[in-house]
Amino acid sequence: MQIMNTKAFAAALLLVLVGTVQAEQSGQRSELARADIDGAPGMEFVSTLNVYQPGDSIRRHFHHGIETGYVLQGGLIQPPDKDPVAIPTGAVLHFARGEHHAGFTIVGDTPLRIFTTHIVDKGKPLYHWVE
Repeated sequence: MQIMNTKAFAAALLLVLVGTVQAEQSGQRSELARADIDGAPGMEFVSTLNVYQPGDSIRRHFHHGIETGYVLQGGLIQPPDKDPVAIPTGAVLHFARGEHHAGFTIVGDTPLRIFTTHIVDKGKPLYHWVE
């Protein structure tokens, strides 16, 4: 199944490059693209650029579908009651449907920048927060 054609991919990539400035100005997350997935009724993809500054926290959550990501700029994260962990530039992330993840704070001097794509149930919240 082809999710995006070449023109759509090029447009999304351009939005990533342009979106970097927008993300820094508007906060942590900038949605770059959202569309229905042909051949998969009730599903959509959502591409985002996430920019987390030192001191920002990402609450623990899950998604109603899968999330994949690529770390554009690595950084240092600190889970609660644990030592800091480096997330390297170029790392690939993948979280299965319903898998709880995040729940950490960005530490160190470097912002963490991640491009993500979610393939999720249309009409449900993108993030489901976990206490």
